[in-house]
This record gives sequence, structure tokens and C-alpha cells, in this order.
Amino acid sequence: MKRTKIAELLRTEPTNTEVLVKGWVKAFRNNQFIALNDGSCAANIQVVVDAERVDAALTDRIKFGAAIGVRGKLIESQGKGQKVEVVAEELTIFGDCNPEEYPLQPKRQTLEYLREVAHLRFRTNTFGAVFRVRHALAFAIHKFFNDRGFYYMHTPVITASDAEGAGEMFHVTTLPLENIPRTEDGEVDFSKDFFERPANLTVSGQLEAELGALALSDVYTFGPTFRAENSNTTRHLAEFWMIEPEIAFADLHDDMDLAEDMLQYVINYVLEHCADDLQLLENRLLEEEKSKPQHERSPMPLVERLRFVVENKFERLTYTEAIEILKNSKPNKKGKFQFPIEGWGADLQSEHERYLVEKHFQKPVILTNYPAAIKAFYMRLDDPGENVPGPTVSAMDILFPGIGEIVGGSQREERYDVLLQKMREMNIPEEELYWYLDTRKFGSCPHAGFGLGFERLVQFVTGMGNIRDVIAFPRYPGNAEF
Repeated sequence: MKRTKIAELLRTEPTNTEVLVKGWVKAFRNNQFIALNDGSCAANIQVVVDAERVDAALTDRIKFGAAIGVRGKLIESQGKGQKVEVVAEELTIFGDCNPEEYPLQPKRQTLEYLREVAHLRFRTNTFGAVFRVRHALAFAIHKFFNDRGFYYMHTPVITASDAEGAGEMFHVTTLPLENIPRTEDGEVDFSKDFFERPANLTVSGQLEAELGALALSDVYTFGPTFRAENSNTTRHLAEFWMIEPEIAFADLHDDMDLAEDMLQYVINYVLEHCADDLQLLENRLLEEEKSKPQHERSPMPLVERLRFVVENKFERLTYTEAIEILKNSKPNKKGKFQFPIEGWGADLQSEHERYLVEKHFQKPVILTNYPAAIKAFYMRLDDPGENVPGPTVSAMDILFPGIGEIVGGSQREERYDVLLQKMREMNIPEEELYWYLDTRKFGSCPHAGFGLGFERLVQFVTGMGNIRDVIAFPRYPGNAEF
């Protein structure tokens, strides 16, 4: 017989037909009722075992975590909580699970502990839900861009450029570390290395995506990126996934519209297709927040918060306007901010971003036109503005409740002379990025793009408090397990 997934069985009318179901035991009550789950959905299906028809030696092996197969009749459930159940006629055990040795137990376990056994945490209800939602979000992102005529680009994971100019990169080398070849002046002799030059893991696919957009019009990347930043926070990873669209013949307003449309589309997709998983995650969050003081709890339940983002236009304001709001805010005047806002030019921290979103506007916010001095070299220089103390760039950040910045983007500097001057001012080696400058010499045009940290999106949608719990095997300082 062909196996039927539990998600499909739970949608099926009880017809007394024969089915084959396979999965892992979540519970075995009274030596009669098996709760079986195969990962296809949050819910279990109940399997009813007739002790007289199943060998006792087999029944004794039905333990929490065991992998089994059941052939039997799908009937209307006699108990509450489920529409159908399977009456077992034949039972097979594929893999035993010794409860004395199994690191997981049929009880609530801390997220910190589950991180230590990340190879097994998929099997818990919480992480089953998280990774089904993660999949749905990834699929929705590809669907969104495909339906709008974008082309999916695979940009290099190994690169010689530092797109952000921050220098926090993982280096890639085949040189023997115990005997590194040196030049006559004592420098590392990269001519002996695999690529015959310094190389590193990419921090962004943006620069290469721009090359694609300036021929194909609309492209996007969705791939792993790496930051060698020694940051132990709930919002940072050393290896994470980024979505980076680039659109030709577009300005900052087009960029903001695209980002807002995409975020609302993918969140709405999950609301439509992952209702049971979101409910499970909402219940988990409500339970977790019971131990927190009232002011630290989420102002809305998870699903309501997601609907709020989907149903409301994002608030748009300039960096200059945001600084005035923050400077005059109660937390700033009363010294509650860890990083006080004294004036224009300050680099906004997470506490400032969250104040704007969660307290002042109480909705997602798009901040635009940041000071040029705190933004990357490739962002387009604005024309001088009135009542703005210094030069600004056509940049935008989207801020979400509980997360802070979730998207960073800009109109790109398409003017060759301006870009070259900015690179020189910021000590970006033009000989290393000759290919990037070429696109401004030959058929340049206005274009824009943004980067969305996928794990931060998953974190927001699932309500998980730590970014290490929304990627299968998190990489962070001191940890490259599994």
C-alpha cells in the first residue's frame, strides 16, 4: 500500500477505507491509544490498537519517539478532539527508541536545552511548527517574485569583495596555517593560495545582483551570507539567509513599495496556509509570557500581530523626523535610553527603533533618508534638503515590533563620478570593484534594492524570542555544532 501523510488523513472523511500511515509515537495511553505524528502537520492522528490482535512483544516496543507503521481502517473517531482515527490491523516498528537514553522527553523542555540537542529538536511540537512556517515563508518569497516577473540569481558564496565595507568577514584559504607562505616583506603570499588572492565568505549578494538587474531589469537572490561579528545577541547569527531584490529604472519609493508589498504578501501567505502551526506557536508564546512582567509582554497575541501588519500601511518618515521624535520622547528626556539621542547624525540602536514602532506609531515603520556618513558607499546621495544638517542618502530601513530593523535598502548610486568620489572618501579600493564601476560607465540607470534577513522574518512570524531557534543549526561565536 502507498503511505498517506497524516495531514491528508485529517482532511479525509471517515470512509472505513484501508490506509497506511507512518510516523513517530508522541504518546501511548492505556496500552491502546497511540498519538502518531509524521511532521506533515502540527496535529497527531490517533491510532487505536486492539491488544488481542497485536503481539504483546510488539506492543511493549511502542515507546515515545519510536518510528512505526500502521495499516488499518480510517473511521470516525469515537473520542473528542479529532474527526478521524485509525483502527490498527497491522503494526510495524521501524526504529525503537529507548526512553532511558532518549534526550527528549514527553514534557516541556527549555529552548536552551533544545539548542544543545539541535539534531533532535525538529521532533518537538514547537520546532516542527517553526520549520513548517519557515518553509512556507521561503516558498512564498519565491512565489511573490516569480509572479512579478523577477529572475532568481545565484550569487557567489566565495567572493573577493566586501559589499558592506565593514571588514567582518570569514576568510577562505587553503594555505597551511602551520606554515603560512610569506612574501619578502613578511606579508601573507596569497599567490600561493587557491584563488591566488585573498577571498572570503560573502556578506551580501547585492553587488552581483545589481549586475543582473542592469541587464534583466528585476532580479533577486536568496542565499546564505556570513558575518564574522563577535555578537552574542538574540538577533545575530554568523551564518544566515538573505533575500536581496534589485530593480532597474526604480527609485527609493519603488523600493519601499516593493518591500512593503513583499512583507505583507508572505505574512498573509503564512496566515492562510499555516493556521494550526501559528496557533500552536501563539499558545506557546502566551504560556511563556505568563512569567514576564506586564510591560515586557507582547501588546497583541501572535496571530493578531501578524494580521495587523498585513492590514495596515506602514508609517513612512525621514530619519530627520525620527530624530526629533526620539529627542523629545519621554525615555530620552528621562535618561531611559541606553544610548541617549542628542541630535542629528546619531546611529539608531534597536531600542530607538523599537520605541518608534511599539510605542510612538504602534505599527511597522519605514525610515528614509539617513545621514550619508552612517550608510554604505553604494547608496545614492540625495540633493541637499532644507533643514537637514548634513548630506543624506536615499536609504530606507523597515522596522518591525519586537525585532527592530528587518529590511535595509536604498536607491543605488548610479552616477559614475559621484560613486567613485564616495568610494575614495570611504577607502573602498576601486581597482577591486572595477566591475561594479563599469556598470555606471556603460548604460547606467536609476536602480534600487533591499536586503531582508530571512531569520529575522521567521523570528517575527513565529514569535520566537531568539534567532538561534529559527534556523536548523545556528552558527554563532563559539558554536559550529552539527
